[in-house]
Amino acid sequence: MYTALGQWCFRNPWRVLAGWLGFAVTAALLAAIIGASYGAALSTPDSESDRAADVLDAHFGDLGSNIGGSIVVKSSSGVDDPAVRSTLAELFVAVDALDDVTVNSPYDPGGRQFIAQHGPHAGQIAVAEVQISRSFNVDEAGGLGEHIDELIERSGVRKIPGVQVEVGGAWLSGQEPPETEAIGLAFAVFVLIAAVGSVVAMGVTVGTAIIGVGIGALGITVLSNVFTVPDVAPTLGVMIGLGVGIDYALIILNRYREWVRSGFGPLDAVGAALDSAGRSVVFAGATVVVSLLGLLLMGLPFVAGMGLSAAITVAIVMAGSMTLLPAVLGLMRNRMTTTRVRGILAASLVSVALLGFGLGIRPLLAAIPVAVAVLVAGAVGGPRNPLRRILHHRQPKPLRATAWYRLSRVVQRRAWLFALGGTAVLVLAAAPVFALRLGFSDEGNFPPDSTTRQAYDLIADGFGPGANGPLLIVAETSGNQDLLALLELTDALNRTEGVVAASPPFPSPDGQAAMIRVLPATGPQDADTETLVHTLRDQVIPTAMGGTGVDALVGGSVAFQIDFSDYLAGRMLIFFGAVLGASFLLLMAVFRSLVVPLKAVIMNMLSIGASYGVLVAIFQWGWFGSVLGIQPAPIEPFIPMMLFAVLFGLSMDYEVFLLSRMKEEYERTGDPVNSVADGLAATARVITAAAAIMIVVFGSFVLEEERVVKLFGLGLATAIAIDATLVRMLIVPSTMELLGARNWWLPAWLDRIIPNLRVEGELPDIGHADDEDLEPEHVEHVEQLEHGEEPEHAG
Repeated sequence: MYTALGQWCFRNPWRVLAGWLGFAVTAALLAAIIGASYGAALSTPDSESDRAADVLDAHFGDLGSNIGGSIVVKSSSGVDDPAVRSTLAELFVAVDALDDVTVNSPYDPGGRQFIAQHGPHAGQIAVAEVQISRSFNVDEAGGLGEHIDELIERSGVRKIPGVQVEVGGAWLSGQEPPETEAIGLAFAVFVLIAAVGSVVAMGVTVGTAIIGVGIGALGITVLSNVFTVPDVAPTLGVMIGLGVGIDYALIILNRYREWVRSGFGPLDAVGAALDSAGRSVVFAGATVVVSLLGLLLMGLPFVAGMGLSAAITVAIVMAGSMTLLPAVLGLMRNRMTTTRVRGILAASLVSVALLGFGLGIRPLLAAIPVAVAVLVAGAVGGPRNPLRRILHHRQPKPLRATAWYRLSRVVQRRAWLFALGGTAVLVLAAAPVFALRLGFSDEGNFPPDSTTRQAYDLIADGFGPGANGPLLIVAETSGNQDLLALLELTDALNRTEGVVAASPPFPSPDGQAAMIRVLPATGPQDADTETLVHTLRDQVIPTAMGGTGVDALVGGSVAFQIDFSDYLAGRMLIFFGAVLGASFLLLMAVFRSLVVPLKAVIMNMLSIGASYGVLVAIFQWGWFGSVLGIQPAPIEPFIPMMLFAVLFGLSMDYEVFLLSRMKEEYERTGDPVNSVADGLAATARVITAAAAIMIVVFGSFVLEEERVVKLFGLGLATAIAIDATLVRMLIVPSTMELLGARNWWLPAWLDRIIPNLRVEGELPDIGHADDEDLEPEHVEHVEQLEHGEEPEHAG
């Protein structure tokens, strides 16, 4: 099947390209017509915060949606200064007049609670709450924030001396689209040219990945109208799609070039590449997709939307590698293996432009027209045109003459040292995981110069850190007796350690519920705030309300986040166990071994644990935070699961690609020592190149402003770096050496039971049986390659 698919795409490139073009146009039209509708609402099944939200929804309207923001003002002359007050009052009226927007002004009757009353900023800081309808999605809310900022500028209040006005709240912050992935692409250009030895091959690899990622992003846009898809999902999709897309295309292309160098006709080489490397790609890609879809079993729309979005992107780029790449190979024909001076110069200029785009240095974009000029100049003139000169590549060394083979032999000779030393490094790096605290960051982790962060800091200065995340205690009531019981609860709350103030209960508009606003002494992401929530639920409320018949519930955004984190934490080990168990069974069926999959599971746990440890040290403890622009905060609760699902598939890719070559050599020679070294030498270059590209692509997202994107990018980059170097190059060969032939042991009775999954197909005979299907110049190109000559018709 794989051979037939690759050869059909190779023979019919225009049909394949037309199909992908139609796919892309359809996705683009749907995305343009339907538009995006990203959401970020959190919910946890059967949690107290969810039940509190139901009460708020039923009796307090949009107050229960937890969406909105604030306008925060600081005036050195006081917010009651007549000039300041009149301008601000007009501004608040203008914002309140917007559709589906309500402003609770500090100048409204009863609004004095929104003006700081104590401390050095008493009377100088005020907050106007901005409540928006639940009909707003994330993009619309971000646009509303920008519009409010425009209204502030028009009001002229910022021109009054000593007045600072900021727009607060994550919903109103908006997010800039990512640009730093261009840095990874700039680096990928040079790594791919070095790895595949051709500018055209580099362009095919990158282009295949970009097309898949682009269609995937359009698919996520459409998906956001059907599922709860957070606004960060497209960025994560781009990140993952670029990494795995380049990885998959490079692995297939590298195997294709191996078969061509071995004497295969190009048509046979494409079929053999898909029947060998293509199987590994499908196996790894399907594993990533299934792992990500496993997040749907968590029962949380927010997590399910992220998993589904990433799974769609991975599936599309995998399909592109299996169909679009062979088609382009058929279209490019003999241009795939040579590089001219014009190609190197143009690729270098494009790389400079990508780097400038990613770093925000716009003058470097001028390199694009210069690259076009170089290509045009190199297309005219005769053979004496220096831009048309072909750059000769060194012939590949025999496997046992490569540095990778020598490295493997060094590792194998000191197997115990590298096995124990490498494992010790992984364990040490993973140690911070024991201090992992799941939770959500808040506006205090926004860039210091953003209006969102400055509004957050002003609220903390004027009202205390807990004012950025008040708790809402709600209860349904049936009369004055219930209100009196809640009033007694207020007294108990005000006597509770960790509570700055609790408001008297105020009834809902329909008189059937009441709410108490609790101001904690600590901020939303502080561990003491989480402790306070559990104390209120487990001790204070049951004691104060026992026997009254009133069911008081702790809700609000902070309580939502705590319940969300607790829910995921309780299911995380189950998810990890299911994924690792599935990986063990799959690898056992692939390699017909008990030892190899067991080692793979252990190494996966250690390498991913090490990346988690790095994340805890940097994002939770704040190591190197000033360098990376990171403020310490808990680790977002969905990050470990998402990282695990993606990294599991990527590590399986490398595991299958490396070990299948080792097993192939072992079955051919029966030599358990040199089969390890030969397998490593055959795969190390492409694994290293693919890993280096993914490390930079993922790592470049650390330069983005959004904390979740930084977290995910650094986590993926760290794990790939550990897996492709320490694990694959040192620990795997050393443990393979120590166990020898026992690596491939499987009880006979188990061998008869489990299915046989092959990731290496049956290779065709070396030769040119299909040369009659090729153009004459392509046959000549193959013959020239066999004799180590440069093809004359290369482009």
